[in-house]
Amino acid sequence: MLKKIVLLLLCVVFFACKETPKKPSLNTGPWRAVMEVSEGHELPFTFMLQQQDSSYVMTISNADEKLTVDEIMVKGDSIRIQMPVFEGYINATFTENRIAGNFIKESLGRSVPFEASYGEAPRFSVQQDAKASVSGIWKAEFEYDLPSAYMAKGIFYQSDDKVTGTIRTTTGDYRYLEGVMDGDSLKLSTFDGAHVFLFLAKVEDNVLNGKFYSGKHYVANFKGSRDETYELPDANELTFLKEGYETFDFSFPDVDGQMVSLSDDQFKDKPVLVQIMGTWCPNCLDETKFYVEYLQNNPDADVEMVALAFEYARTEEKAFEGIKRLKKRVGVDYPILLAQVGTSAKDKANEKLPMLNHVLSYPTTIYIDKKGAVRKIHTGFNGPATGEKYEEFKKEFDKTIKELLNE
Repeated sequence: MLKKIVLLLLCVVFFACKETPKKPSLNTGPWRAVMEVSEGHELPFTFMLQQQDSSYVMTISNADEKLTVDEIMVKGDSIRIQMPVFEGYINATFTENRIAGNFIKESLGRSVPFEASYGEAPRFSVQQDAKASVSGIWKAEFEYDLPSAYMAKGIFYQSDDKVTGTIRTTTGDYRYLEGVMDGDSLKLSTFDGAHVFLFLAKVEDNVLNGKFYSGKHYVANFKGSRDETYELPDANELTFLKEGYETFDFSFPDVDGQMVSLSDDQFKDKPVLVQIMGTWCPNCLDETKFYVEYLQNNPDADVEMVALAFEYARTEEKAFEGIKRLKKRVGVDYPILLAQVGTSAKDKANEKLPMLNHVLSYPTTIYIDKKGAVRKIHTGFNGPATGEKYEEFKKEFDKTIKELLNE
């Protein structure tokens, strides 16, 4: 009996002295991440990680952009990092100094390998001093070897080997790009929660030759030449009503399941802006933030707005979840209607809006006057990354709204 008591006491002492397993945690501070894109290349970006209550907050940097990611769930050594607004998320395991997993977009069935390491490190490593400067304006052509070729305008700023800027197309800009000139090699990247963009090019005699990688699903050749006078086509002349149509109309459900159309009383005798967009689209997010801010700063502007969401989410339920998420995160108080589900294909969008010559871009905004006449259609959006072009757009927008209100 005594032996049993002694043995029991020893067991109690043993287990009492045994340390409780330490809960895994991540080091806070600077991190460098890479995503694997096509042809075995890696897209780098940097972020800061901070502790917040029992979880973390990630701040992703792309040049002047600071993207706050505050929906991070940790369970054991597993972590899920949900991107703000967009459906994409990083699913991974971690140790103090390493995170490894995948960036996933479920609706598109896409998965991109992701890995991050703790510590201060440059976005791109530089092996040689810059042999060229790309500062200035570049006329570029993407997919030049294919029937789907399209034009673009590169706007770059270089200081020593550091390069920032953006690339504009007729459908919008490629947002904040950051990178380096390594010898004669231009390297630029961005990750904004939706875009996984990498640009690699050789620069020689004011000529660019390179490749554009979007995740693991898309690769395009591009070439460019310096041209300080180059301009893209006027964004107000690319989309228009087809012959035989005099008005623009639609009928789609809102988040409460109520059908909404331009013939409803709320739109009568007022200027109306119709935004063609998708909750998955970073340019649309930039535009939506601008509209929300404008309406907040001009509460007396008696103008109505309505958005038509073309969603690639596989079900209406998932699509409406995305719409509600956008409205909540950005503070959108105008209706966002579900126009399409299961695909964001522009030809399918055109079937829903047959009065347009085409749906060329997400976003596109249709300006309608008090009498219901279409006054202007603006294709694409020049966001904050475009600098002067963004400022020009803001002035033009304000002028157009005031003209419509004063008629």
